[in-house]
Amino acid sequence: MKKTDEIQRPTVIGSEYLIRRPWLTARRDQLLMPDGTVNPEFYVLEYPSWVNIIAITEDERYVMVRQYRHGLGIISTELCAGVVEDGEEPIEAARRELLEETGYTGGTWELQCVISGNPSTTNNLTYCFLARGVVPTGNRHLDPTEDIAVITLSRPELLDLLESDEMKQSLMLAPLWRHFYLTDRQSIKTR
Repeated sequence: MKKTDEIQRPTVIGSEYLIRRPWLTARRDQLLMPDGTVNPEFYVLEYPSWVNIIAITEDERYVMVRQYRHGLGIISTELCAGVVEDGEEPIEAARRELLEETGYTGGTWELQCVISGNPSTTNNLTYCFLARGVVPTGNRHLDPTEDIAVITLSRPELLDLLESDEMKQSLMLAPLWRHFYLTDRQSIKTR
């Protein structure tokens, strides 16, 4: 087995965009591998950075959204999430998305983790935030194409949802499971 420091990056010897649309940008790269082999077709999907928010109210309820997801054709229960706009910091995007989609604001915020949906074929990162003590303001600002219902779940209700395998969005499942693991781990340490 090779050590990480022995692995070399391939060299990009050609690149072309196949499609450039606001929500889909795909490019085909040609890679010269370290051993001299050429990979003539390596596809990369380019996206802006994303954010998602584990938002917890003052009375310890998790703020979730329900919306239609066309790829799977399902109504999905998810974390509030969205795109980081050009020139925007991830924390600013997270606060904006929470307000726009749910009408909740405030609380104390911290970055939980930064993850990738698939580092092999996508070029963006998802910044996962924890916001504790959020409160409803009622000032939602949905995009014209958004139809989002806001719900709140207790910790047991959310854990039941996770255990039932109903949630399918991996970029939301990973930080939720991490959150519960770290919360339980901290609880054990303080006993």
